[in-house]
Amino acid sequence: MLYLIRGNLTSISLKVCFGSRFDGRAGAAPMPREGSFQSFPNSSAIMAHNVGNERENEFAGNEVQADMAAFGTLAADITPTTSFSTDSSEFDLDRPTEGFSSIPEAIEDIRQGKYVIVVDDEDKENEGDLIMAASMVTPEAMAFIVKHGTGIVCVSMKGEDLERLQLPLMVSQKENEEKRCTAFTVTVDAKHGTTNGVSARDRAKTISDLASRESKPEDFNRPGHIFPLKYREGGVLTRTGHTEASVDLAILAGLDPVAVLCEIVDDDGSMARLPKLRQFAQAENLKIISVADLIRYKRKTYKLVEKAADELIPTKWGLFRVYCYRSVLDGIEHIAMVKGEIGDGQDILVRVHSECVTGNLFRSTTCNCGKKQELAMQQIEAAGRGVFVYLRGHEGRGIGLGHKLHAYDLPNDEHDTAEPNKELASPVDSREYGIGAQMLRDLGVRTMKLMTNNPAKYVGLKGYGLAIAGRVPLLTPITRYNEGE
Repeated sequence: MLYLIRGNLTSISLKVCFGSRFDGRAGAAPMPREGSFQSFPNSSAIMAHNVGNERENEFAGNEVQADMAAFGTLAADITPTTSFSTDSSEFDLDRPTEGFSSIPEAIEDIRQGKYVIVVDDEDKENEGDLIMAASMVTPEAMAFIVKHGTGIVCVSMKGEDLERLQLPLMVSQKENEEKRCTAFTVTVDAKHGTTNGVSARDRAKTISDLASRESKPEDFNRPGHIFPLKYREGGVLTRTGHTEASVDLAILAGLDPVAVLCEIVDDDGSMARLPKLRQFAQAENLKIISVADLIRYKRKTYKLVEKAADELIPTKWGLFRVYCYRSVLDGIEHIAMVKGEIGDGQDILVRVHSECVTGNLFRSTTCNCGKKQELAMQQIEAAGRGVFVYLRGHEGRGIGLGHKLHAYDLPNDEHDTAEPNKELASPVDSREYGIGAQMLRDLGVRTMKLMTNNPAKYVGLKGYGLAIAGRVPLLTPITRYNEGE
């Protein structure tokens, strides 16, 4: 795929071809000398005119001509010569992970009182829980759960309901040494309508009483055979556990926020892993979903940010209105810099920029984040209308500053920019753009010309109901330190 970029610097015309590598990420080639040809894959070639040494190269260690820095002043008119594919199941929020059912299918089954199997993220244990809405439980359903589960039947509940029933945690959060810090409360049995509390009928009665809004603390014996669990507010967006997944599914199904969950065991008594869970789901005609898919679904459908403040601020590029948005999940504050009037929200020039302390703050030449920021702000100012979103917490493709600094040595061995994350056993790109998408929607953006070299970002934003009118690549200088970018 080739793009033709036309721009002008004063009265000088410049044409540059740049290509997309096999992974779809764009890159700019060093500028050849006047009259020379630059080779590209598939025997493509272009001629470039020397635009002159308009300014000193701002990047220490650049191996290309100083002219390359002039790219930062171009108001580029960029036309894709072929269509840009957005088919990427890894980042498509509407498509379940391969081999899993969709979240809407699972929600419908929960609404109908059926069981659903929920498995951990594939980077974790891959254990599965049988889950159903507590308000829909029956003795027959409980017999099925006890037969195929560990026998440890849990009921996930919101903190306010646990407080109403006076069910305190077994141990404080600080003292919790359980592997995943699952918040167990004291165990209970229903005081009325049960015998010893162990039978499927007795357990179903206890669970029904826990789910009832009419129940009172004195309706339960302590200890008992049902294990209530405390749900963390925000659900799987704050803690990626089965406790949170079960309540989230009940809420999404329009039912009370109380759910039953029990880990599934294999025939030999060991924990059933994903291959066995698939066989079990097929044999019992059950839906199976992943926590990761539920996270993506909730990020798309739940409000993640709230506007905290806005102010008109002069910058080196021009006058921008700066909006501060605060995440309702973790309190992290993100920035949107808006130029001009959004109006009908159509064809807005947009840059979603990930936090980079080394590149944006200290202007490191190991990455090109600083130059992308400069170029994006310049182009938005020149257009007179656009949005620059700065997302914090995305350092190093989401792996954090420490890991990113440790990874700096790896690209020197001819690794791709994603390779350091693989070498460190980190996700290739663990960034999540749901917050940025919701910020854009709140600002009134509907269709956008997205300034990015990253197809993953392109598809990630599209999943939130933002139409992409086109992709505008950002050409930045190549230095001896960032040749792999």
